[in-house]
Parts: sequence; C-alpha cells; structure tokens
Amino acid sequence: MDKTELAKIERFMRRTFANQTIRVTTRPKKTDSAEVYVGEEFIGVLSLDDEDGDRSFAFQMAILAEDLAE
Repeated sequence: MDKTELAKIERFMRRTFANQTIRVTTRPKKTDSAEVYVGEEFIGVLSLDDEDGDRSFAFQMAILAEDLAE
C-alpha cells in the first residue's frame, strides 16, 4: 500500500465513521498492512488482500474487556 492509497482509505474511513481524527499510517517494514488511529489512540490494523487480482482491505479492531469498564 502506498501513501496515495492510504490517503484514499483514510478519507473513506473518516466519511464512513464521521470522525475527522482517524489516521491511517504505514507500518515499519510492512507493505501489506497499515495502522489505524483515532487521535493518538491505536485502534486497529488495516490489511491488504490482493488475491486473484481483486484488491480489497480488511480492518481489524480488538476490543478489550478492560476498555469496556465504566
């Protein structure tokens, strides 16, 4: 994934989740995934699926039980 593609994904995620603080950034030494942040908070990983020439992306976000505590 290059910076142009990541910028497109970032714009898509900002529109979809109505949150302008979402950032999609490259990962050190990785070209098939990126990190997703809301503000400074890391929230998940975006992975590239380029199998069979059909390019798509998967966003994975873990929610820990401790994050749900009020």
